[in-house]
Amino acid sequence: MNATYFTPYTSILGGILIGAAAVLLMAFTGRIAGVSGFVSRLLPPYADDQTPVRLAFVAGLLAAAPLYTLLTGGGVPHTVTGSSALLVAGGLLVGFGTVTGSGCTSGHGVCGIARLSPRSLVATASFMATGIATVFVARHLLGV
Repeated sequence: MNATYFTPYTSILGGILIGAAAVLLMAFTGRIAGVSGFVSRLLPPYADDQTPVRLAFVAGLLAAAPLYTLLTGGGVPHTVTGSSALLVAGGLLVGFGTVTGSGCTSGHGVCGIARLSPRSLVATASFMATGIATVFVARHLLGV
């Protein structure tokens, strides 16, 4: 079993950066920082005046790991276990969930809960419970 190291300072810094990005995006554009919505609206048939904002937001997400590596001289520590089939299946299920739930963890979990949105509270409780149950079943019942 791989251990995940507890990193309170980097976790706090990451939370502050995510919160600041969400607040700034809302303040300057009036938009919720929902990653799934941003990415899906970069694809046709969407075309509006928010495309540059969406591109900048997604580019920032993609640039974060290389920037971290450049600034610290070390790679971003992570562990990926499981097969490619499990990763693809998980990605498809997450995509289905974001479409079904009309949002993702960033939109509902960060921005929605901060706005005390009842729909976001239910959505976040649902995907957290599903994630906890999935990890329990995969690790303790299936041994994956």
